[in-house]
Amino acid sequence: MIVDFHTHLFPPIVAQDRNRYVTSDPTFAELYSNPEAKLASADDLLSSMEAAGINISVALGFAWSDADTCRLHNDYLIEAGTRSNGRIMAFPNLPLAAGAGAIEQEARRCAAAGARGFGELRPDNLGFDLAGAGGDCLAHLAAELDAVLLFHVTEPAGHAYPGKQGLALASFYDFVKAYPQVKAVGAHWGGGLPFYAPMPEVRQALANTYVDTSASSLLYDDTVYRRVVDLAGADAVLFGSDYPLLSQARSKRRIEESGIEADARDLILGGNAARLLGLA
Repeated sequence: MIVDFHTHLFPPIVAQDRNRYVTSDPTFAELYSNPEAKLASADDLLSSMEAAGINISVALGFAWSDADTCRLHNDYLIEAGTRSNGRIMAFPNLPLAAGAGAIEQEARRCAAAGARGFGELRPDNLGFDLAGAGGDCLAHLAAELDAVLLFHVTEPAGHAYPGKQGLALASFYDFVKAYPQVKAVGAHWGGGLPFYAPMPEVRQALANTYVDTSASSLLYDDTVYRRVVDLAGADAVLFGSDYPLLSQARSKRRIEESGIEADARDLILGGNAARLLGLA
């Protein structure tokens, strides 16, 4: 089973009226004001999956500042999951700017509709304090709903790019350390957290934490796979492409050609995701 744990879909209305959303939402504007920035539909993703030989894709929501827009997007993801017979797995987002009550209501609504997790969460973009009561709220909801939380994590080094800021690496580490019961995923190699795995306290924090490989070719050279497997173990890594920003087929091929052992490759491409999500 091949599972792409990091893809993005948008309701057709967002693509049709892009300028409206660019004007109303600063995070969306940062990432998608350029008309060349791709906005994929569910049909686009399914076609890509067929071409790349991918069985399941996790489709992530967006960190909208407006709760109604967040709900609209979430409904589209859930519908896409249902229509795909489970090939698309919805990870709706949460209205982090709308307060604890709205967050809990939307989390429970989406979980009741079959959502297995929430993402791509960007607390820093929405002024959400993950270190305070907000973190308690998310952690308790995730534990109660048995939901995975996938965060955009910002690497503290490297080049600037649109959408880089989302959650500081130190904040992500503090969260997973404080709430070891939460099943958390740090996008984009967790902002580099696995490189600190030789530290005993970091390795302990990574015991129930995963990182995905999304946007790898934009951030790291091809040695990243071997280095993270050696430092943190293959069982901490999930394949993610960041489709449609990057090709699912090429992202999958980079892992297959990375030179890591077959067992490690199989865990990254789907075994870890199957275990995390309870898939057959």
